[in-house]
Amino acid sequence: MARTLRALMQLMGWSCVAIGLFHVLLGNAAIPGAGSAGTTVDSWGRFMGASFVGYGLAWLWAAQQRPIPARAVRWLAGVFLLGGVGRLLSLAVHGWPQWFQIVLAVIELSLPPVFFWLADAEERAQRSGVEAVPAEG
Repeated sequence: MARTLRALMQLMGWSCVAIGLFHVLLGNAAIPGAGSAGTTVDSWGRFMGASFVGYGLAWLWAAQQRPIPARAVRWLAGVFLLGGVGRLLSLAVHGWPQWFQIVLAVIELSLPPVFFWLADAEERAQRSGVEAVPAEG
């Protein structure tokens, strides 16, 4: 389970970095249906893209720790879950978004429970005296 946690964290981190850079570089064009949203939304989207890069780097940092800190995993997963809740609030207030945003909401609401479940896998393995993931080096 510790290997699964580390692999998922790395996938999450690199995905967030790539998505964030995509938004920084493309602005409104990176958001389905927002191509004509104007300069204010473009500026906000590029800023949020940079923030998402930082969020991805936090996942990658946490994945490099030995053992992976369960508290960091839970906080990072909680932030992701909050993003999904934000999408639900938007749906309740404004209605259904473009279809890809729905796909993202499903991911943002379903993946955090997996991280919450796996969060302490490496710490547990270390306490039991079993090295969960061989040290690199």
